[in-house]
Amino acid sequence: MPPYITLWQFTEQGAASIRDSPDRIDRIEEQFEDLGGELKSFYMLMGQYDTITISEFPDDETAAQAVLSVTEAGNVSSETLRAFDRDATREVLESMP
Repeated sequence: MPPYITLWQFTEQGAASIRDSPDRIDRIEEQFEDLGGELKSFYMLMGQYDTITISEFPDDETAAQAVLSVTEAGNVSSETLRAFDRDATREVLESMP
């Protein structure tokens, strides 16, 4: 399954309930699994973004559904990037016309 990196920022609502974050990440993991995905890694960050997740989903549509279902709760905003590992990068570059 392709990997996706999501950068998350707390909204005012999410920051006000910051202590609930560990429980929220458990729920996110379950949501991702319910959609056929997998939460591979989670990190809290210092800087412009508050947290990052690395996940895998069957396709872009499923990844979008997963991220939108999390942002719908109003605790975070997000930016998701489709990632290509070393082998996938090689395949893309080798198949260029």
